Amino acid sequence: MDGMIIIDKEKNWTSNDIVQKLKNIFHEKTGHTGTLDPLATGVLPILVGKGTGISKYLINHDKEYIATIKLGQKTETGDSEGDVIEQKEVLASILKNEFITQVFNSFRGKQQQIPPMYSAIKVNGKKLYEYARKGKCIEIEPRDIEIYNIELISVSQEEQEIQYKVHCSKGTYIRKLSEDIAEKLGTVGFMKELRRTRVGDFCIEQAIKISDIVKNESKINEYFISLEQFFENKEKIKLDKNKLKLFLNGAKIYMPLENGVYTIYDEALSFIGIGQIVGNKLKRDICVD
Repeated sequence: MDGMIIIDKEKNWTSNDIVQKLKNIFHEKTGHTGTLDPLATGVLPILVGKGTGISKYLINHDKEYIATIKLGQKTETGDSEGDVIEQKEVLASILKNEFITQVFNSFRGKQQQIPPMYSAIKVNGKKLYEYARKGKCIEIEPRDIEIYNIELISVSQEEQEIQYKVHCSKGTYIRKLSEDIAEKLGTVGFMKELRRTRVGDFCIEQAIKISDIVKNESKINEYFISLEQFFENKEKIKLDKNKLKLFLNGAKIYMPLENGVYTIYDEALSFIGIGQIVGNKLKRDICVD
């Protein structure tokens, strides 16, 4: 099978755990397009077989999350896994919907974010969390991100928690965003819960849990997205036998069409794969055979 499947990642699974589990089921090369922390749940696209070749088409996808901030406490890791390193009072005025919405609105738009120390970003060949675990401080360069939308879902006065929904660009750390929100509210906080509900065009309604696959592996067929389905909105090109042979051999074929990605079919309209046209030349990208 060549394509992808959208997994609704459950808690305490790492993204690599999911990849390895599906590799044993599909008996094909598998990979993911971006990790989710073990405590996070939600949308995790997994690429299968020759579908691993479409990762370049997914790397810039925007994302949507539902997160819960626990106010009044700051942890070492920015989530519920870390030790509490700071506590601060949460005034009643902080938990007013109008004030929270006002603070949320201040985070909309393009901005720079300093990634958390407990992240997998590499500096000098080592991941930041490796430095953090040894108590070493490393200077981290801020990254350009964008918050397209952020809105309040609920406030718990008793638990001193805020749940919110955010639509953001690739590379946004919700743990850091949650800490920054708490600080702007006038206290401290950490990300208690995180659920990713969308990656690009792929939403949680299209996802299946690993636990459901384990119970019934045939369910994979209901959720699997083939390469042809993934690129179904792209323009189609039908190749005759001679041109198809050239295409499959990696040769460039003159094709006076606009630059872009195209789905390739043979004369019998069987799906062959994906090609790209650059400067009126068609070249093979991914082939299913």
